[in-house]
Amino acid sequence: MKRALVLGSNGFIGGHLVSELKADGYYVVGVGARNIKNEIFAPDKFILGDLRDYAFVNSLFELYDKYDEVYQLACDMGGAIYINSGDFDGSVMSNSVTINSNVIRCISKNKDKVLKIFFSSSACVYPHDTDNLASCQEDAVYPAFPDNEYGWEKLFSERMYKSCAKQYGLDVFIARFHSIVGDYSVFIGDRAKAHSALAYKVAMVEDNGTIEIIGDGNQQRTFLYVKDCIKGIRALMNSNCKTILNIGSDKVISINEYVDILKHISGKKFNIKHIEGPIGVKFRHCNIEAIKKRCNWSPETSLEESTRITYNYITNEIKKKK
Repeated sequence: MKRALVLGSNGFIGGHLVSELKADGYYVVGVGARNIKNEIFAPDKFILGDLRDYAFVNSLFELYDKYDEVYQLACDMGGAIYINSGDFDGSVMSNSVTINSNVIRCISKNKDKVLKIFFSSSACVYPHDTDNLASCQEDAVYPAFPDNEYGWEKLFSERMYKSCAKQYGLDVFIARFHSIVGDYSVFIGDRAKAHSALAYKVAMVEDNGTIEIIGDGNQQRTFLYVKDCIKGIRALMNSNCKTILNIGSDKVISINEYVDILKHISGKKFNIKHIEGPIGVKFRHCNIEAIKKRCNWSPETSLEESTRITYNYITNEIKKKK
């Protein structure tokens, strides 16, 4: 039986990854800084701890058996307000750099116990352009000019993982996620991403009421269903590709158009009020030609279906709390 270690296992993507690995017959060890919220994503063994603590991270490798695969998804991140306002940049940078430094140093020290490593990077590493649609093709990341500190941290950590892979002979795989959506995502507060925050607003609004959208709504994004993301991760890990690849959707949509989909799904009539606030990059497109070619992977779930899944999950959670 293969063994996998998932760091950040009680997060949105991490939880879905745990579920998929277990379904594939893996023995999964999960690590998180808070207790498991959703039992359906419970690993075979869960370890509560702070990955900013070097001694704790080192114990994960020195005290336990070998791992066929290690997945590093843990980081300090959130929605547009959290990562683009500038108010939390110190925490975003220092917490995530510390986590990634600890993880790769401890793996390098115990490299005989780890066969493969996956590191989750982000579309935020790409240079921002306020006027044009950023294609986000993998080799366009340099010259570097990420639009926020979260992106700078991810770019640095990419280089750190690659450098350690070269120096210590590690088998490292890296992918850049582009707006992953779906059920069990955070939908309240600063850490909620645009897709779930908007779905929550629509779920809460009364007929003929009003929801607020940051910016003019013309900012363009792509959204990928979380289970398609997990399949992309697995396809990369099962390949021989050591090139950093995008995992996302190539379907571009504006925030206003996304709200129209939510309006159709909800069956509600409501007004939109555009307000000022951090919006990040104005236009961002996800190029997935490389992963299609190198790993034979492409999205399977339509944006409409993933939005429906997200919206229905949120409405059910709201009903539970009433």
